[in-house]
Amino acid sequence: MTELTQTVPQHNQTWKLTLAYDGTDFHGWQIQPGQYTIQGELQSALGRIVGESPLPQGSGRTDAGVHALAQVASLTLQARIPPANLVRALNRTLPGSIRVLTAEIVADTFHARHSAVAKTYEYRVLPIEPAVPQICPPFLARYVYPYSWPVNLASLDAASAAFLGEHDFRSFAASDPDLATRSQGSVHQSGEDTAIQTQPRTAIRTIHSSAWHAQTTDGFHLLIYRVRGNGFLHHMVRNLVGTILDVARGYMRIEDIPAILAAQNRALAGPTAPARGLFLHSVEYDENE
Repeated sequence: MTELTQTVPQHNQTWKLTLAYDGTDFHGWQIQPGQYTIQGELQSALGRIVGESPLPQGSGRTDAGVHALAQVASLTLQARIPPANLVRALNRTLPGSIRVLTAEIVADTFHARHSAVAKTYEYRVLPIEPAVPQICPPFLARYVYPYSWPVNLASLDAASAAFLGEHDFRSFAASDPDLATRSQGSVHQSGEDTAIQTQPRTAIRTIHSSAWHAQTTDGFHLLIYRVRGNGFLHHMVRNLVGTILDVARGYMRIEDIPAILAAQNRALAGPTAPARGLFLHSVEYDENE
């Protein structure tokens, strides 16, 4: 019986990893030939540690230069290794700009992308206009958008509230978005990610919260936008930020936003804010997953 047990292949276990990374030097999450990517580095590290190279599935495919505070990845491994040991081994093997925060064995039905029910992004702006005389320091330059137009928190917050609820966000997607619908029991995340399924296309998303707050970091005054929704289109968060900033500086009006949403025309919305200010803040899952 012992010999028979040893010859039977072990069942693959599904793992959930939570990662943080500085996306500055990476060509985004998704593995691409000849490019330095988060997914590629994680796959290579797994191969060196356990001799298996599954392709980790991320909760979303963050763009080049976009950071993550808590990206989630799922994968399967045959190797039996304690979660704490896997975390230590991965962090010894991965570059210092990628850290695995947690690792856990989960149900086989779990998928980092398909099982997600909500995501939150954060965008960080460093005001450098005359009323806020601060110089963007080198240690923040990779993680904030230095903004030289005068804006205030109240006007930013008022503009961001116009996006709450369910809307067609085609006006705030990249010019050639790969869109997907939401299927029952899953969320489609194409945004600062890429679309994940090939069902009939739609740009309808629901924004649960959209607000700004002020924060002081190492003595520097920051304006932070945090948005939570059931999914995001390609470049959607960065386009929302660019539009909100245009409203706050008086280049556009809050009253224009409903018409921009209805027009489904990217040319009518504001500019795309730089990738360096954007962070994938968190990903939520059903408690039964």
